[in-house]
Formats: sequence, C-alpha cells, structure tokens
Amino acid sequence: MVTTTFNVTEAADAAQPNLGGAQFASHTWVEPIIVVSIMVASLTVNRRRGYRLMNSTRGRSPTRSLLPHNHVQDLSPDSSADDDSYLSNDSDVFTSSKHPPKKRNCCGMVIHTPNSSRFANHFHSRILAKFPFLIEMFYWALNLLFYTLTKAIAQVTFSGYDGLWQLAQDHGVLILDIEHKSWLRFLFPIQESDFQAWFLNGHLSAITFLNRIYSLVHIPGTVAFLSWYYYAAPSHSSFATVRRTMTLGNFAAFSTFTFFPCMPPRLLPEEYGFHDTVRQANAESVWMGGNYVNQLAAMPSLHFTYAFVIGCTFLYHSGVFRRTLGRNEPRKSVSTQIFFLTAGILYPLLVLTVIVATANHYWLDAAVAMCTTSLSFLCNKIWFFLLPAEDVLCWVLRLDKPAPTTGQRLEPQTGRYHIVKDEEDR
Repeated sequence: MVTTTFNVTEAADAAQPNLGGAQFASHTWVEPIIVVSIMVASLTVNRRRGYRLMNSTRGRSPTRSLLPHNHVQDLSPDSSADDDSYLSNDSDVFTSSKHPPKKRNCCGMVIHTPNSSRFANHFHSRILAKFPFLIEMFYWALNLLFYTLTKAIAQVTFSGYDGLWQLAQDHGVLILDIEHKSWLRFLFPIQESDFQAWFLNGHLSAITFLNRIYSLVHIPGTVAFLSWYYYAAPSHSSFATVRRTMTLGNFAAFSTFTFFPCMPPRLLPEEYGFHDTVRQANAESVWMGGNYVNQLAAMPSLHFTYAFVIGCTFLYHSGVFRRTLGRNEPRKSVSTQIFFLTAGILYPLLVLTVIVATANHYWLDAAVAMCTTSLSFLCNKIWFFLLPAEDVLCWVLRLDKPAPTTGQRLEPQTGRYHIVKDEEDR
C-alpha cells in the first residue's frame, strides 16, 4: 500500500511540469504600494501650479469646461467678483446672468443644464482645481464598480455558480474549436497549449519573467501610462480621446463578460493541456484575486485592450505616420521617434505573449479585443451624452469641475490661466 501511494504521488509530480518561478512573496503589499505611488506622483506632477487652495478670492471659475462662452478667456488668479455671487439661489439656475446655463447636445437635442461654476470657491472645488487628476481617478473608480457588477449579473442570469461555470467552460471549448477546427484555423496556426508548452520545456527563465509581469502589466502598467499621458499629451483633447476609447473598450468587455462568460484556458479540464503558471503556492496577484474578480471573463482580453490602446497611442505620437502634428505638439527627434515606434509595436506583442503563455487568454480574445478597441475609438464621443448628467451631479454636489492641466507645459507661460472652451476635453 505504501509503495502504491508513493508511485501515485510520484506519477502526479511527474505529470506536473516545472511552471517556473511564482510571484514574489512581497506581491501582496508591493503591488498596492506601486499603484498608490503612481497615483500620488501623478497628482503631484499634474497639479495646477500657482494656484492656492486657501484663497479668499470668489466668483471666477478657473475651469475650462464650465465657461459660458465659446471663446478664449484669460483668467487671472487674482481676479475677483462680488463675494456673494456664488451663493445664487437654486431658482435662478436657468436665468442667472452671471452663471448662465450651459447648452449640451444630447442625441440631437439641445439640453440646458445648470452651470455650477458659481461654486468655484467652495473648498472641495478648489481641491479639484489644484489637483485635476482626481477626476481621472474618479472615472477609474466607476469603471471598477461596473466591473464588479459583471460577476453578480452573470450569476443571476445563468442560474447561479454551477450553471455559469459549465456555460463558461463550454464557451472556452467553443473558442478552441473556432480557432483550430473551423475554417478560421488558418488564422491561428499555433495552438495555445503548444505555445505554453514551449516555455515550460526548456525556457523556464522566460516563463518566470512572464509570470511576474502578468499582474504588473494590467493595473500598475495601465495606471502608469494614463498618469504619464495626462502630463505628456499635447492637449487634453488627445488625452480624453484615449481615455474615452479605453473606457468604451472596458464597457464593451463588461457586456461580453456578463452575457458570454468564458473560462480562461487555465481553468479548463486537464485533458486540454493547460497549466496555471501564475497562481502558484497562493502567490496570486492582489489584482487577480478576491470576491470582486470575475474569473470567467476571458473574452475579450482587457489586458490586450489596454495594451492595444497604449501601443496605438505610442505609434501615433511617434509622428512616423503623420505629415502634420497637432497644435503645440513638437516634432520629435529621430531617436525618440524610433523609441515610440518600437514601444508601440513591442508592448502589445509582449502583453499578448504574457496572456497566452500563462494560459489566461486565447488568441481569439486578443483578436476580439482589437476589434472592440477599434470600434471604441471610432465611437468614443458617445460618452458626450453623459455630460448633462455630469452637470447635474456637479450642481447637486455644489462642485465646479476643474480645468485639466494637460498640455499646459506646452503653452506660452504668461503668468495667467489660459483657458479654452473645448467640450472634447471632457
């Protein structure tokens, strides 16, 4: 009996290949510190310089989006108005001459919404005016909230956990059949299991590297990119286009997660030949575990959605494929162009290698992510229909939405706030 038990155990060990090095033991506290550090650094770098939180000046809003007229305005930090002008009654929200209502185009209709610029001197408005990147962090929090709902809605829709699990497994197998047994198989010449096996057999250093960057690519890497681009973009309109594209890509994925739950390769039955290389010895990333994480959300890949947006942004700003540059956008040196071009190509390829080699996604997940991201770019201005709701929310909170600081470093320094009305910066 002892001999039999030993042989079974030995056989099981032999069947389990070396999966490379797991996550670092310090991941549970290092990863959150990395993300928080990036956010704090971005708040600091992207702060509005020369703007004081404690200032008795009232009335004039230092914001771009809430100005009543479509023209350039120069607002001095020391400009003043009647001290009680921001205390207008709610009844004059659509009749005030000092803070006239805004006109929003929504589904072909013009909607008049409250102008909350009268609240510019409220302390919470001044905090946002000083640190406008807080608005971006608020948008991220909303994205996370909607992501957490996908798991709960899918479980209710498909009769609980057991029914959802079986359906997700069927969808995973269906994707493998489409890739390698249908007429589309010429698009996917390498099977995912063979791709992973190449790393597990003789290339353990590479799989260790991929295991350890898996968690750092998705959340910290994306946060770092958005933080950097908020500062480096030639205009906030450029940044907002990327942010809206990424957000719409998120919601396209969230909808698919809810109504087409899909099991990642690592969770398929053993006969399919996949191994979970990332989650070893309870070394799961803090971003990939927890009750809020939807494990049955392989299709499409959010990892590749973000990587594709980042790669395309790098390619665009390399300037290689454009004859003319945007306003205030300087022409890059040849070496910088090569760097952006290389990063724009290699970064998505790296992420694709990571998600497939670690058995977290199928090839088709990335292909669909490319399609949803491209459609999201073409339709990214659809988010403008939420501007009326945002205006109402700002009014309810007695909050003046701040002007972004993106692109200010490229503007001529005049010692005054140079503010332009531009709805696309929203």
